[in-house]
Amino acid sequence: MEPRRSSPPLLLLLLLLGASGFFQSYAVEVDVKDASNATCLYAKWMMRFLIKYETNSSDYKNATLNLSSGVTHNGSVCGNDTQAALLAVQFGEGHSWSINFTKTNETYQGEFITFTYNTNDTAVFPDAKRKGPITIFVKDTMHPVQLNNVFVCHNTDFLEAENVTQIFWNVTVQPFVQNGTISKKESRCRADMPTSAPTVPPTIANVTTAPTTTLSPAPTTAPKPVENPDTGNYSLKSGNTTCLLATVGLQLNVSQDKPHLINVNPKTTTADGACGNTTATLKLNDGNSTLIGFTFVKNTSASVQKFYLKEVNVTLLNHLNGSVISNADNSNFSEWDAFLGSSYMCRKEQTLKINEDLQVHTFNLWIQPFLVKANKFSTAQECSLDDDSILIPIVVGAALAGLIAIIVVAYIIGRRKSYAGYQTL
Repeated sequence: MEPRRSSPPLLLLLLLLGASGFFQSYAVEVDVKDASNATCLYAKWMMRFLIKYETNSSDYKNATLNLSSGVTHNGSVCGNDTQAALLAVQFGEGHSWSINFTKTNETYQGEFITFTYNTNDTAVFPDAKRKGPITIFVKDTMHPVQLNNVFVCHNTDFLEAENVTQIFWNVTVQPFVQNGTISKKESRCRADMPTSAPTVPPTIANVTTAPTTTLSPAPTTAPKPVENPDTGNYSLKSGNTTCLLATVGLQLNVSQDKPHLINVNPKTTTADGACGNTTATLKLNDGNSTLIGFTFVKNTSASVQKFYLKEVNVTLLNHLNGSVISNADNSNFSEWDAFLGSSYMCRKEQTLKINEDLQVHTFNLWIQPFLVKANKFSTAQECSLDDDSILIPIVVGAALAGLIAIIVVAYIIGRRKSYAGYQTL
């Protein structure tokens, strides 16, 4: 290994095998040492990657890339007052990941994450159209941490960039270690912070013994139905210009074992994605470990250009250990179509079937993925469920048909009575 400083650091890399559900993942522990054999950078964490890639048949598949047991650490650097610290690992068939840390007089923080995956790894990408290493860069969202504090985050965190979702959990890291000793002072991530008062364990002082009584069984009650989800407002920008607008309430119906409804909370959901000339992608990232991606395309083959929803991808994560509960994709939709330059609206509930075990329900939908002007929705084309004008001719027609039937029946009865009276004469 060639270091980035005159005195080569010595590195100790320990690999600890762990398992998480169906997908096996490894915890990596890296102890970077300086020339005096003192620890200068320490990290222990778990991570995996969800990657969407194009196949030889020009459709898209989702791959899960986990750390393997053969992890190396070439290129890790201690860092100093003028040079960033670098944590770098390599694994599998040509995959690598790194993060650099910078510091001030009082704090340190992560700056950029670099991830390279190699689609020549046929075990992960068996039919990839594009071959070779693909590198993405993403800005780390880590907040500044006090120097000589170790950063700890047990809960799941994830970053999205391009077609890659990076998932991290059980993270412990401290760059710029002082005096070769890992600090005992912890700076916790927000997700690890308690949201309610801790439960006080029972003791002799706070427990009162009650007389023994015979209690009748508590009546069973039906489970409370899940309410409709709150409506969220989302948008994407290309530079300083808004290029996509979306208003929608989202609910997932997961039925692997039994039906289970999950409402997406707009207060904890962030929007990401990209706007293109022919496609647009909206990625919604719920802090409760729900990732939903919507891909829209332009229909340029028709004489009148329209847009429509082409693909929906849903990933559910266990926020405690990062394991994938469900990962489903359907790229065969032709829904939510409207003329380019307009928007699509459907206030009533709609259902998008991703697969046999997963459905997405939408409420109060209003979407415009192309040609947004002045940060406002254009004139909306409403879905048939909302178009009450369709019901008017149906109701009127039914009423007229009923009236005609009554007249015909009355006429026939009258004719029969008249004919009977004529015969008696």
